Amino acid sequence: MKKTYVLDTNVLIQSPYALQSFEDNKVVLPVAVLEELDKLKNDDGDRGVLASEAMNFIRGRSITYTYLIIDEAQNLTPKQVKGIVTRVGKGTKVILLGDPQQIDNPLLDEKTNGLSYASKKMKGSPLCFQLTMLPAECLRSELAYDAAKRM
Repeated sequence: MKKTYVLDTNVLIQSPYALQSFEDNKVVLPVAVLEELDKLKNDDGDRGVLASEAMNFIRGRSITYTYLIIDEAQNLTPKQVKGIVTRVGKGTKVILLGDPQQIDNPLLDEKTNGLSYASKKMKGSPLCFQLTMLPAECLRSELAYDAAKRM
């Protein structure tokens, strides 16, 4: 029987590989935890527990035992998202985040962006889990909702 665990920031700081201990269970990382972890990134370019790299640096690599979080994936092309996901090695989990309605790339739209492409192609895979949040679950102001509808 799978259990659900909610991990706190301290767990991930003390043991960066803690998530691997819960492979056979569901793990929830609250937004507050991700925000705290984001603050721990090194600004001087050194690689710490958290690292940020340009896509050019992942070519030809196998990324192992890592939680690879790709934010703003709706601004990637299908080739770019494929280039990222196909670099995944043993023990790595990929999380693609984004909103297909908020695309900044003028060459992409709601259906041709990397996030929608990955979602469509990986649908039904036993190795993939997809989550779509409803507008009521997003933390935005009434002004943001109104602007999104009108613009």
